[in-house]
Amino acid sequence: MKLTATFATFAALLSQCILSSASPTALATAPASTSTAKLNTLAKSRGKLYFGTATDNPELTDVPYVAILDDNTMFGQITAANSMKWDATEPALGDFTFQQADVIANLAKTNGQLLREPFNDDGTFGSDVFLNLLGTNYINIALNSARAADPNAKLYINEFNIEFPGAKSTAMQNLVKSLKASGTPIDGIGLQSHFIVGEVPSEAVLIQNMEAFTALGVEVAITELDIRMTLPSTPALLAQQKTDYDTVVSACIAVARCVGITIWDFTDKFSFVPGAFPGQGAACPWDQVRPPSFCMKKYPINPLSGISHQFELPLDLE
Repeated sequence: MKLTATFATFAALLSQCILSSASPTALATAPASTSTAKLNTLAKSRGKLYFGTATDNPELTDVPYVAILDDNTMFGQITAANSMKWDATEPALGDFTFQQADVIANLAKTNGQLLREPFNDDGTFGSDVFLNLLGTNYINIALNSARAADPNAKLYINEFNIEFPGAKSTAMQNLVKSLKASGTPIDGIGLQSHFIVGEVPSEAVLIQNMEAFTALGVEVAITELDIRMTLPSTPALLAQQKTDYDTVVSACIAVARCVGITIWDFTDKFSFVPGAFPGQGAACPWDQVRPPSFCMKKYPINPLSGISHQFELPLDLE
């Protein structure tokens, strides 16, 4: 049975939206308007492994931000947004540094390996140094090497614009089939999910696409969810964004082997969107900092409780 309830997925989740007089301690412990449970707790109650967020080193000096990030009932998984990328770990040829990456790894205390973005949007392989030197076998080499280095790591290929049926999604499914046929380890596919307000596929389409992957014997995860809009935000855009977030989260809940959801940072203060897409933003669930707390500018605040309680998702919390 489906009941409409606040999946703190944005109401008890976003119970973090507290009156500006709140302290950082109150920020981390504020009750939700209809539930005291927070995102990661609620995700687990629905059979998911986690509800997570991206983060990165510069924001770890922001005390109110870290108060939310450190609450593992809110976020049960952390992804390094940039500090584990190639340019950060090998800034010059042969010069390896993992200092910043280790900070995030120690914070998260989790394992995992991602092979990122092998395809063009038309489903052809993207040209890079690995493809040019090794051919498509570089993917097999990377996955086999990762499994040898850490037999317990979950091995994922992470890609954008494969969240819906199309040439790129089909190419990824064919790659999964090829890897499995060759005995190459592959555990899951990451659906990045950098969406635009009003352009999110329907829940049925998202489910259909996820199940096309899980039918091949891999799990899926939503790995970089944000939903951007052209600024300035308006009530109509924010209402549509609420619907769009509901749609994506509900689709993952409906697919047994969609194991979790990661938002691409939880506050607009640290979102990559304005830098990557000039004139766009407001993509994250939380607003920027409203000292001394984070607050959602996007959804009305109950003047009695000071708590944002908009995002409603179809969840059976009983």
